[in-house]
Amino acid sequence: QVQLQETGGASVQPGDSLRLSCEVFGRIGGGHWMAWFRQAPGKEREWVSVKANGAIFTHINLFAKDRFTISQGHRDTLYLQMNNLKPEDTAVYYCAAQYTFSVNWDRPEGYDIWGQGTQVTVSS
Repeated sequence: QVQLQETGGASVQPGDSLRLSCEVFGRIGGGHWMAWFRQAPGKEREWVSVKANGAIFTHINLFAKDRFTISQGHRDTLYLQMNNLKPEDTAVYYCAAQYTFSVNWDRPEGYDIWGQGTQVTVSS
């Protein structure tokens, strides 16, 4: 059974930076998508950035372009570096992974493993 554990969420001011981490307990298949999603109150869960496990392929949502960077480290740990945070970035951020491969890398239903989420609040 694969589990994901996010850390790094915090309350920050506009313009600040945060780095979220997602530790993987177990094995994710090579090339399977790993992702960061977020969900703000009253809104649908949306994808932020995705990366193929162990590969170079990544995608980033338009709202995050030039501000957020996804990367991967030791033991498949997934990171999300977030710079120049804005109040509209306030949300619960979730790490997700595919145990079973799916082409739906930009949809929550494409992922069958989820972390518990970490809160990011951006406010002055």
